[in-house]
Amino acid sequence: MPRTLPDLPLRPATLLVRGGQNRSSFDEMSEAVHLTSGFMYESAAQAEDTFLGTVKHYQYSRFGNPTIEALQGKLAALEGAEACRVTASGMAAVHSAMLAHLKAGDRVVASRALFGSCHWIVSTLLPRYGIETVFVDGTDLDQWRDAFRKPAALVLLETPSNPMLELVDLPAVAEMAHAAGAIVVVDNVFATPLLQKPLTMGADVVVYSATKHFDGQGRVLGGAVLGSAKWVDEVLQPFIRNTGPSISPFNAWVILKGLETLHLRLPAMCANAAKVADFLSSRPEVSRTLYPFLDSHPQQALAKRQMSAGGSLVTFDVEGGKEAAFRVLDALRLIDISNNLGDARSMVTHPATTTHMKVGPEERARLGITDGTVRFSVGLEDVQDLIDDLSQALDGLRGKGGGSVGVAKAAGPAR
Repeated sequence: MPRTLPDLPLRPATLLVRGGQNRSSFDEMSEAVHLTSGFMYESAAQAEDTFLGTVKHYQYSRFGNPTIEALQGKLAALEGAEACRVTASGMAAVHSAMLAHLKAGDRVVASRALFGSCHWIVSTLLPRYGIETVFVDGTDLDQWRDAFRKPAALVLLETPSNPMLELVDLPAVAEMAHAAGAIVVVDNVFATPLLQKPLTMGADVVVYSATKHFDGQGRVLGGAVLGSAKWVDEVLQPFIRNTGPSISPFNAWVILKGLETLHLRLPAMCANAAKVADFLSSRPEVSRTLYPFLDSHPQQALAKRQMSAGGSLVTFDVEGGKEAAFRVLDALRLIDISNNLGDARSMVTHPATTTHMKVGPEERARLGITDGTVRFSVGLEDVQDLIDDLSQALDGLRGKGGGSVGVAKAAGPAR
């Protein structure tokens, strides 16, 4: 008989390696990949009982699958959540968490500082279905307080936010939201459950893009929604079951393998990011550097209350706007231009022309995103090589020859 985990509290590193074990009768060490769309029944009666819910049996991989269940168990244990459902992408997780809970006539309050696609859901999609939406400055508790003078059904926020790394006071907002009748949905993708646990600070639901740090190597898409067993089973599961934002069992397996090293990768990435932030703060070509644990961050104290480290993202403004920012990005020889994040490989993107292009210039201005803003997802390379690459790229703005790094970028398609 397969061994079970000890019935006692286990630390995150152990949960990442051994949590969610779901071995088959073959007693495999690595979780099996169950690449099947459907499952067979021993009899017609068993099929009927399965659909009635009187027996537990897999029906269809859109409803459940052993590999997917293993990922859900591991993430729930890591987050400290009662239940988890995984989805095909991070945006599938966000929209499922929201639309499963909402109906016409409901009211949503959201922090303005959201990822571009999340912003679109709140600003454009929800109103089409008769749902009122209100944006607030997430850093301003008075604006949250004013928004909750009327009842609300749901709150959506990111902390730290994408890309400006703003913090929201989770306990304070959760208390106000609950008094107004809302559930609190937190996008925790930048912090991950290793750095921040929103459920312990009043959140009701946590969502992730598993594409990011969980996979960590830029291979597959995935998302996750975590919360109470009652809400997941009664509210979320019927929506997911019937609308089908299902993750592939293969993608779930890849993410399971990625999670086994998250406790090793993330601290190293955070350490690199802190050093990169210090370096960027010293450069005259950079007018602003944002990193939650940096002394100059306006919410450093809140970040240190809510997070155990500053994360793997650094945002900075290049003097000279879009033209200068593009020159820096194009001059990088090691660091890639890509709008993904949380990868073992370092990458940069220009939010105003990529992730936040469609929110428009006025909203970008409200968010503090300028034409010179660059978001840097710091990876696992030697940090001095990253700093050398940034240094020679920034030197180019002043006409310097600059240094060089040991690895030249291979030729590839224009970006």
